[in-house]
Amino acid sequence: MKALERDEERAERRLVHRAFERLTGRDGTPLQYALMEDTPVGVLGLAAGPAGLRRLEYIRGEDDFLLRLLEEFPDRPLERSAALDAVRRELDRYFAGSRFTFETRVDLSDVTPFQQRVLRETAKVPAGKVTTYTDVATRAGRPHAARAAGNALHDNPIAIIVPCHRVLRGDGSLGGYAGGLPAKEWLLKHEGAILL
Repeated sequence: MKALERDEERAERRLVHRAFERLTGRDGTPLQYALMEDTPVGVLGLAAGPAGLRRLEYIRGEDDFLLRLLEEFPDRPLERSAALDAVRRELDRYFAGSRFTFETRVDLSDVTPFQQRVLRETAKVPAGKVTTYTDVATRAGRPHAARAAGNALHDNPIAIIVPCHRVLRGDGSLGGYAGGLPAKEWLLKHEGAILL
């Protein structure tokens, strides 16, 4: 019975996607999204396309998240999807403290080449360690662009998995964080980078 229900759901999705393509003239492949409402750092919104995870954001709620996705991706239908369950499981393990690395593919095609370099260098910082905005800028090929690196990290579309929380000011202070400083502090304590 469940297999029949899944087949019917797939057929319904295909019809919706084809209708979207005919009506808009655009690709009907949906941007899949899901929410994580029970994390220690607040509500998270996830969105993914065929090339990987495109958003992992701190959100106020589903309506707010959907409005932002519609503004950023006006050419894509949105679909709440269980396809993101694997990402949710990885994040659950992270929050439980059993694993601090991720295998999720990310899609950074929405940001500039410099931002991509900054985010890729940031992704190399291991859990339990921190670095500085200047160091990330240097490793991204622009040693005098610490402020630009900070801006790229503030606009990081894939929080936690691309661990911008591990980047501090040169004086060792936390700096900023799109999820708020309490979330940044919690993440760093959770990973053992700063003392409790």
